[in-house]
Amino acid sequence: QVQLVESGGGLVQAGGSLRLSCAASGSMFSISSMGWYRQAPGKQRELVARITSGGSTNYSDSVKGRFTISRDNAKKTVYLQINRLKPEDTAVYYCNADLGVGGYWGQGTQVTVSS
Repeated sequence: QVQLVESGGGLVQAGGSLRLSCAASGSMFSISSMGWYRQAPGKQRELVARITSGGSTNYSDSVKGRFTISRDNAKKTVYLQINRLKPEDTAVYYCNADLGVGGYWGQGTQVTVSS
């Protein structure tokens, strides 16, 4: 079992920055990658960024150049640095640990960007 706890969300003005953290506990042995998703009101949950166990990253087109995903394996923590925030980035951001088939989710952290 893996437990994921997100933190770092909040209310920020457009153009500002936030750093989200996802602290994992439990065995990470079977986890192939970690990712951040977001879900805005009335919309489907979407992938924002993902990082593999080897450190390879990929991003959705809407966040490339503004978001950076990283991981600290010793701390079992994944980060999402969010710069130049836009009102359309407003959403609940969820951390995901991918098992290949299925995975684990955190409870989410709210990010609200005011214009």
